[in-house]
Amino acid sequence: MLALRNIIITHFKNYELSQFSFPGNIVGICGLNGKGKTNLLDAIYYCSFTKSYFAATDSLNIGFGREGFRLEANFELSQQNQKVICIHRGSTRKEFSLNDAPYDKFSKHIGCLPTVMIAPDDTEIITGSSELRRKYIDTILSQLDPAYLADLIVYNKVLQQRNSLLKRFAEQKNWDDTLLSILNDQLTVPGNRIFEKRKNFTSRLIPLVQSFYNRIAENDETVTLTYESRLHDNSFDELLIRDLEKDRMLQRTNNGIHKDDLGISLFSQVFRNIASQGQRKSLLFALKLAEYEMIRTEKGFAPLLLLDDVFEKLDDLRMNNLLRWVCLENEGQVFITDTHRNRLEEMFLRLGVPGQIVEL
Repeated sequence: MLALRNIIITHFKNYELSQFSFPGNIVGICGLNGKGKTNLLDAIYYCSFTKSYFAATDSLNIGFGREGFRLEANFELSQQNQKVICIHRGSTRKEFSLNDAPYDKFSKHIGCLPTVMIAPDDTEIITGSSELRRKYIDTILSQLDPAYLADLIVYNKVLQQRNSLLKRFAEQKNWDDTLLSILNDQLTVPGNRIFEKRKNFTSRLIPLVQSFYNRIAENDETVTLTYESRLHDNSFDELLIRDLEKDRMLQRTNNGIHKDDLGISLFSQVFRNIASQGQRKSLLFALKLAEYEMIRTEKGFAPLLLLDDVFEKLDDLRMNNLLRWVCLENEGQVFITDTHRNRLEEMFLRLGVPGQIVEL
């Protein structure tokens, strides 16, 4: 079992110096808006992923007027303590260690302490661009398969190099087939491996999402999800050759696994175009609970589950179905934020669980 037992937060966002202990497995975090509920969850997430769930750059995580931040967290995994320390000294200097052993590459920490976050803006996974759905898939697979994450890092680096080369060719009006061919080879090797792993992964993920959707919404609506990639019907090498002129004209790589998507439909129509708010929320939680279940099955223990402001997103029926599964039918540690202490206490009482309340 994985659980966070305590965390010390220093100069992280709105926290000056705060310490929290979590002896139980169901934790309610309450307080008025602006008190730091979401920031506390983000600090926990940071200790699992070496980065913020919300902030694009580390400079946004540093407390106002401060030069850096420090996080120290003690996790319990299979009855063994796992101590995480992150020290950010400003600029780009950051240190991250597990059990006092510093990482030479932060990516090596991903998957050691798996965590699933559900936040209010996550509905963008459904309504937003394909990039967000790829990120959803990549976040899960990166926690399950270090080789996948390594391939993804290489692929994105080479993709950036290839796009820069295409721009340079256009600016200098000079073309080097040999150099482009080398980058093509460096792109297709990890790209093909990523495609195969995504294809295998989504074949297992999709039935879980459909099952959770029906369970949360208590209906038999058929939500159809499809892994969309041009690599299903064409080899990566062929696509790069076929679209070479288009790449030259647009000065970017127009084909590859960076264009993949997770197509979602309802009644044979695009889901985001016809779905109600309730249907969108049900699907979001289905996606996240499927993520949780995939990690639990593969790892052999449940990941941490961080639920930010979920009470404002679901009606009573969907909320009850969600929390019953979260709090009663799994053995992982759950953190739930809300503005109302009474609502958390009533929920714990109704479910019959010994929840801990942390008031900010």
